[in-house]
Order: sequence, then structure tokens, then C-alpha cells
Amino acid sequence: RPFNPGSFLVHAVSNIICSIVFGDRFDYEDKKFLSLIELLEENNKLQSSLQAQLYNFIPAVLGYLPGPHQKMIKNIEKVDQFTLEIIAEHQKTLDPTCPRDFIDAFLNKMEQEKENDHSEFTVETLSRTTLDLFLAGTGTTSITLRYGLLILQKYPEIV
Repeated sequence: RPFNPGSFLVHAVSNIICSIVFGDRFDYEDKKFLSLIELLEENNKLQSSLQAQLYNFIPAVLGYLPGPHQKMIKNIEKVDQFTLEIIAEHQKTLDPTCPRDFIDAFLNKMEQEKENDHSEFTVETLSRTTLDLFLAGTGTTSITLRYGLLILQKYPEIV
């Protein structure tokens, strides 16, 4: 029977990225994980709106105007809050001699750079970088896998 592998691929890719960035994967039925995926998918749809595209060019003006881009901003803030909670948990349990994941490695570098007033290794940078890895990696990788499957279906002689 035909089926859409899209959600399976998004969940799998997201979990791989979570393993690298957060040091842990989520159960596919975990409510936090599912809400995170929903936020990502909703933002993918909202990004195609005219207001969201204009917001990328003139955020100072459109930040105050209503539209779908406001929902996108709120979704990103929710995902950012999720990552900040994980970062705070990592800070409490950090063992500098044994980094578990990307966040621990970044926290170690923050500690090394704490005397440098011009260091870019801050909690805010860590949060944004983690968000970028998660958002960009999940979307692009799962879409690439979907197209790969489509090509394999269209040209089965390649396999």
C-alpha cells in the first residue's frame, strides 16, 4: 500500500540531530518531541507566506505588524525555550573531562573563553547555534531523503 514516509523521516532525522546536539534521543511518542516537530513543520509552511519573506528583509518594521510571521516568531521562541532548558540542565551536570554532546563541547569552550570579553562563546550563541542545527538540519535532510526515495521510485533500474 502507498504511504507517505515524510513524518517517519522527519522523526528519524530529528532524533539523530538530537543525539548529536542534546546527547539524547526522544521516544517517537514523546509529547515534547512531537510538539517540537509540529512547531518545525508549521514554520516550514509559514515561511512561504509573503509576510514571513518580507520579515527577513525588514524585521524592524514587520516585527510590529500582524501576520503569519508573528506565529512563526512565537514558534521559534518556543523551540528556543526548549533548547535553553536543555542547556541549563547540561550546565548543572557538566563534566568538563567527558563531553557528552555538542552542548557540552560548547560549554567547555565557553569556560575556556570566559576571560575574553570579545568571545562569541555565550549561552545566547549556544542557544542560537543549537536552534540553527536543529531547524536547518531536520528540514533539509528529511526533504533530501524524501526526494531520494522519489527518485528511486521513478527510476527503479538505478538500484
